[in-house]
Amino acid sequence: QVQLVESGGALVQPGGSLRLSCAVSGFSSSTSWMTWFRQAPGKGLEWVAFIRERGHFDPIFYGDSAKGRFTIARDDAANTLYLELGSLKPEDTGLYYCAKGAPNVVDYWGQGTQVTVSS
Repeated sequence: QVQLVESGGALVQPGGSLRLSCAVSGFSSSTSWMTWFRQAPGKGLEWVAFIRERGHFDPIFYGDSAKGRFTIARDDAANTLYLELGSLKPEDTGLYYCAKGAPNVVDYWGQGTQVTVSS
């Protein structure tokens, strides 16, 4: 049974940082594309970052809003996906989801974790 369980969301001040985790079970994340999405209040779903399966020469891509501030990483031994959020802005507020699949083809979703950036 495939499960994706996100954690790490919190209320943080502008300029702060957070690390989101996505615990994966039912498959090995190292053999799958994995994507982080977010949804801001009142807005559509936006892909933030994705990582391709182990072995790809160029495995990581970031959306425009994430470039230079966020880092996607994977711990294959722990079967866990991470998203490090830095230099956070109020517009980064939203529900963050991890997903199995590419940004345009998702097989499974997690339940999401809330990130709120506010002073």
